[in-house]
Amino acid sequence: MDLSQYDYSLPRELVAQQPALARDMSRLLVLNKGLVDDAFSSLPRYLSAGDVLVLNDSRVVMARLVARKKTGGKVEILIIRSDGISASCLLNGKKIRLGTVLEIGDFSAVVRGKDNGRFNLEFDKQVSEVIERYGEVALPHYIKQKADDPGRYQTVYSRVKGSIAAPTAGLHFTEEMLATIQDMGVEIAYVTLHIGPSTFLPLRDVGEHPSLEPEFYSISAENAEKINRGIQSDSLFTVGTTTVKALESANIGGAVKPGTGQSSLFIAPGYKFKTPIKGMITNFHLPKSSLLLLVSALFGRERVFNAYEHAVNHRYRFYSFGDAMLILR
Repeated sequence: MDLSQYDYSLPRELVAQQPALARDMSRLLVLNKGLVDDAFSSLPRYLSAGDVLVLNDSRVVMARLVARKKTGGKVEILIIRSDGISASCLLNGKKIRLGTVLEIGDFSAVVRGKDNGRFNLEFDKQVSEVIERYGEVALPHYIKQKADDPGRYQTVYSRVKGSIAAPTAGLHFTEEMLATIQDMGVEIAYVTLHIGPSTFLPLRDVGEHPSLEPEFYSISAENAEKINRGIQSDSLFTVGTTTVKALESANIGGAVKPGTGQSSLFIAPGYKFKTPIKGMITNFHLPKSSLLLLVSALFGRERVFNAYEHAVNHRYRFYSFGDAMLILR
């Protein structure tokens, strides 16, 4: 696959540094037979009674820690996964070697190993205790400003802790909008997929059998039943790429099965979808990212890139705190 076909130019000022004043005040680019510029607050009028809206209820863990070496040098720690006092992490700092001691407030950690760009740290206390005391929200690298309200990097329906990045398509929903949608007769179903680093790290090489780092997902029997009703009636709307990934990972023989698993699914143009999706709500994604490839696979590269060109020309705000798209099949 030629990743250059999934590249595009974006003026730096269009990368949103803060969320909209209110969640549903974001703009909404509707991609149907043509393109319509709308507001996210108008989303309910694109839904109908009997539709099924699927959301990812994963909650972001405060996985960023700021540490100091004994020499005084600053090191940023992003905890990918942890077990007891051990953690696999991404580190941002200079001259980090085996045995380097990192001090986080009154806690400390020692670098015990490095493998494929990940550092293995051993903490002097339970990692969960360190995060509870000093953890911060790990905003993406392209957001240079500190979040005025870290709670805006959580969806209003987030429940299950486990993601290191937010399922950003859901950030635009308010509790009032979800109530309105349900009152219309739209069913709301939830899946859980804990977002790992493969969601936001750039793709460097796509081999013959590509896969992404495994991410945990879970779908209850009650929610699988709702989703399958949406599949049978061809009325399924998904919110975000992670929701699509969870559904495809759990779909066996055309139906979504309840249960848990680890998904390393890589979806790119040419992929044969098992889950019929009537519409998808999504943000604008980084060039050459797995997320952009997934959206292109679902709705067609040319169609998606025409929408991106329109969004750039009409000064939409991009990425995690940016505006949204509703793409209809």
